[in-house]
Amino acid sequence: MTRDSSSSRRLSAPLAVGIVVGLAVAAGSFWVLDPILAAFVAIVVVVGLAMAVAASDWDSHETFEERELVRARKRAEKWERNAPARARDRAKWEAHQARQAAKDSAR
Repeated sequence: MTRDSSSSRRLSAPLAVGIVVGLAVAAGSFWVLDPILAAFVAIVVVVGLAMAVAASDWDSHETFEERELVRARKRAEKWERNAPARARDRAKWEAHQARQAAKDSAR
């Protein structure tokens, strides 16, 4: 991953200041404006803040190649785990094919 993905990650200082200012503007708009207009301002500010929080770690995810490498490792582990079952199935199939060949040659 490009960054630590711990759930206890702290917000950056500018983002925290933006959240405080945005919430103050949203709350203050109810004292200054009509309640309908203040609700609109509050909704716009809160949605903007939510988008800023969501976008703050936009690039902190695994790349496609890293995800594919993890998937390939899991597939390889599963392939190795299932090797005995595949060997049993192959032996059964070969025995079946031998029986079919013997039956066909007997005709």
